[in-house]
Amino acid sequence: MKLFRADTANSGVTEVVPRLAEVEADVQGLVEAHMETLLGVRFLASEYGTGPVHGGRIDSLGLDENGSPVIVEYKRGTDAGVINQGLFYLAWLMDHRREFEHMVRDRLGGTAASQVLWSSPRLICIAGDFSRYDVHAVREHRRSIDMVRYRLFGSDLVGLETVASVSGGVQVARRARRQPVAQAAADVQGAAMVEELAIAVDEALLGLGDGVNRVQRKQYRAYQRLRNFACVCSPQRSKLLVYLKVDPADVGLVPGFTRDVRGLGHHGTGDLEVQLRTSRDVERAQDLFRASFAAA
Repeated sequence: MKLFRADTANSGVTEVVPRLAEVEADVQGLVEAHMETLLGVRFLASEYGTGPVHGGRIDSLGLDENGSPVIVEYKRGTDAGVINQGLFYLAWLMDHRREFEHMVRDRLGGTAASQVLWSSPRLICIAGDFSRYDVHAVREHRRSIDMVRYRLFGSDLVGLETVASVSGGVQVARRARRQPVAQAAADVQGAAMVEELAIAVDEALLGLGDGVNRVQRKQYRAYQRLRNFACVCSPQRSKLLVYLKVDPADVGLVPGFTRDVRGLGHHGTGDLEVQLRTSRDVERAQDLFRASFAAA
């Protein structure tokens, strides 16, 4: 990536040369101070000790927008050990779920603690760079891992670039809910239509670019690139609701299609609600999908 500062007075441009942090702690301090804005993760703890048996310290602990536990590990430059170190801590976290939930309850409240999503814990590795061996190793693991390259530009700009993003997690078996025969027969046609919409939306959102991951919650499915950019709620009888990270003030709202939900309770994240009833609605929503993806 190259970054240039426009000199409007002289009709020229000046390159802003990228650099690494002086020390690893500078990167950690910057991210922890603005973790929710940069990563979509609520900060919980820094340098968290794993006890005398493991004898380690987790750089950062957090909880993402979907309730997934997050470990963030930092390296100033390139360090092949950051992935294995993070996976070591991730294994520790899965064995200490109650301890983590107590921490969430103390810092974020009981509601957040009751909604921790243990089926998809995440590891985010932020470093000056990664080798191709790191990328290969990440893709071999069945865990949700994001490799993020950082660069500092000048004295007031920071860039984050996703090098690789792999979605993993523990599959949780669910019991199928029984439905009365008459109810099922009445809903079958509408359900089939909405299911087709859900498939079309899934393809559209995954096709926006590399590194898009899905996270399944009970009430919605989140699509994220580090941060959520779209949340698709469980299908209703006649429509599909999608919530996007688009400012409703920047959109010409159309009754029955788009709605400003700022301040209104709903599942998932995003201030713009898009209501999809037909395949034509999915086509109409493509520009909104792209705008939300670009802002993530």
